Amino acid sequence: MTGKRRAAVGRRRFIRLAGGTVAGGAVVGGGAFTAVATGVFDDPVADPFARMPRSLALSLPGGTGGGSGIPLPPLPDPLDEGTASIPDTPPRIPYSENMPNPRTGVDVPTTLPFAFQKNGFTIVSDLPEALRPWRNRPTTWANATPPVTSLYHLNTQGAYMYYKPATKGGTKPGPVGYDHPVGQAQFGLGCISSYRTERDATRKALFLKRAKDQANRLITKRVVTRGAWYFPYPWDYTHAEHSGVSYKAPWYSGMAQGEVISLFAQLAGLDGITSQERTLYTNAANGAFASLLRGDDGHPWVVNKDRAGHLWIQEYPFKSPGAGDYTYNGMIFAMFGLWDYYQLTGNKLAAELYDGACTTMARYFSLLRNPRWFSYYCQTHRIPAPTYHHHHVTLWQQLHAQTNSAVFANQLDTLLDDYPSPVLAAGSLIAIGSGTHTLYTVDAKTDGGYYHDKKTGKGQDKILSSKKVTFTRATQAPVNQRRRIKGAGIWYRISAGAYKGMWIGEAWPNVFLRGEHMVTTYRIRRTLTVPANAAVTAYKFGTDGATGLTKSLKSASVQPFQFDRRSIVNGRAMCRIVAGSLAGYWVPANQVLTDGRT
Repeated sequence: MTGKRRAAVGRRRFIRLAGGTVAGGAVVGGGAFTAVATGVFDDPVADPFARMPRSLALSLPGGTGGGSGIPLPPLPDPLDEGTASIPDTPPRIPYSENMPNPRTGVDVPTTLPFAFQKNGFTIVSDLPEALRPWRNRPTTWANATPPVTSLYHLNTQGAYMYYKPATKGGTKPGPVGYDHPVGQAQFGLGCISSYRTERDATRKALFLKRAKDQANRLITKRVVTRGAWYFPYPWDYTHAEHSGVSYKAPWYSGMAQGEVISLFAQLAGLDGITSQERTLYTNAANGAFASLLRGDDGHPWVVNKDRAGHLWIQEYPFKSPGAGDYTYNGMIFAMFGLWDYYQLTGNKLAAELYDGACTTMARYFSLLRNPRWFSYYCQTHRIPAPTYHHHHVTLWQQLHAQTNSAVFANQLDTLLDDYPSPVLAAGSLIAIGSGTHTLYTVDAKTDGGYYHDKKTGKGQDKILSSKKVTFTRATQAPVNQRRRIKGAGIWYRISAGAYKGMWIGEAWPNVFLRGEHMVTTYRIRRTLTVPANAAVTAYKFGTDGATGLTKSLKSASVQPFQFDRRSIVNGRAMCRIVAGSLAGYWVPANQVLTDGRT
C-alpha cells in the first residue's frame, strides 16, 4: 500500500477484529485464557466478550501494572527553543547589592491594583504536606551540587547560575555565570523540599544552605521600585516562534516573581532557621508580593487584566501595557507563590489575587485545550506544546488539590483524555482478543515518543507500514507506550517479541491495557450522574483471573453517585463509586456526566 493510501486508511482502521480460521500464536508470553461460564451479565444482551474471556476483561492483575499514578514530567528548561544572548555592553541594573536591615519592615500595599473577575475560589489551608506546592519536586542529593560541566551550576557563593555556552550551539559552559531568577527559585525550592524529608543531618544542613544561598542571592540582586521588589534577568532573550518575546536586559517575569515569593515564604516557615532569618525572608516575601499588587500602569509590571476583566500574571509581559504572551503554565507557577504567601501571612489580598487567577484559568481553559491533542502553550500564539501539555496536567492536579474545586478536576479529566501521559510502568501488558488485528509502524522517536522535525516534516506519527495478524485465541503482549497517535486514537506500542516496535489500537474489550493506570484520587468526593434510560454498566473487577461482577444501571430516572477515584482501568477511563450498594464498582467515564462542567 502506498504511503498516502496507507495513512488515510490506517488512521480510521485503528484495529481490525474479524472472525477467521488463520492460525495465530501469542505475541509474547501469551497463551490461552480460561473463560468462565456465561451469564455474568444481568442484562440479556449480546455477549461483548466473544473474543476476550471474561476472566481477563473483568479482572485486574495483582502487583505489576496496577494502580500507577500520573507521571511527573521534569521541569522544562526555561530557555528551551529560545535564545539567550549577553549584551556587549553590560546593562546598568540598579541592584540593591545589600541585605536589608532585618529590623526594618517592608510595607505591603493594602489595596488591589485594579478590580477583576472572581468566582469564589478559596485556598485549602489544611492541604496535606505532600500536596503542597513544590513538595513533588525535591532536589536529589546528586544534584545538590550540579557539576561544573553543566550550563547551570553553582558559583563560588553557592548561587545557581546560567553559564552561556562557550561556543554557539555548544554544551560546554563559558567562564561567566549570569543570574537566572526562575532557575534560582526552583533550585532553592527543590532543596527545601529535600530538606523537609532528609534524615541525614549533614545532607539536611546542605539542602538548607543551598536554599538560603539562592534566597540571599535574589535579595542582593533585587531592584526596588514602585514600592516593590523585582528580580531582573541580566541578559537578552528572544523566542523565534513567539513574536513579542523579545527582550533587552533587564527584563522581568511574573513567573519569576511568583516563584521567588514561594522561595522566601517557604524558607520563612521552616523550623531550622533563626528568628533573624525568619524576619529577613518574611520581609523579602512581602517585598516580592508587593510586585503582584502593581498593575501595568508603570514599569516594570507583571500583572494586568484583559478586556473581559480577568486577572493575568504574565510570564512574558510585553512592552505595551496589557500586552503579553498570556502563558498558562507560567501563571500557575506564579499562583503557587500566592498560595505559599497566604499560608505564611494570611494576607487577604493574596487570597483575592489567587481567587482571580483561578477564575482566569477556569474561564480560559477552553482556549488552552486542543481537543484530542497537545494543549496550547499560551493564549497569544496558540501553538500546541507536546512537553508543556504534561505540565498542564500536573498543574491542574495541583489547582484542584489547592482549591477542592470540581471545575479543575473536570478540566484535568479532559486534559488526560485529550492526550494521556504515554509513560507506562515496567511490566505493563495488553490483552489482545482472538481474531484479525492490524498492527502499524509509525514515524516516531526510537522509544515510541512523538516528534515533529519542523525542517524536514518528518515524524508526526506518519504511518510507515501495516501488518495483519490473526490469533485463534486471546493473547497478551508487553508494551511501553500508551498514547494518542496524531489524527487517530489511543494506541499501544509493543515492546518485545515478534512485533516489537509495532502499534495496535485500543478497543475495549478486545485490546486493552491490563490493570489500573493514571490514577487520580480526590480528597473530596465528586458526583457523577447516570442519565435517564442510558445503557450504562457498572463493573466490580476481580483480581488475578477471578471474574468480577457487572450490573446494569439503566433506569427511567437520573441516578447520582459519589466517586473518589478516576483511572484507566483495563484500557478505559472509569470512575469508582464510593458509597451505597455499588461502592467499589466502576463506571465508564464517557457514559456518565461528572461534576465541575462549566
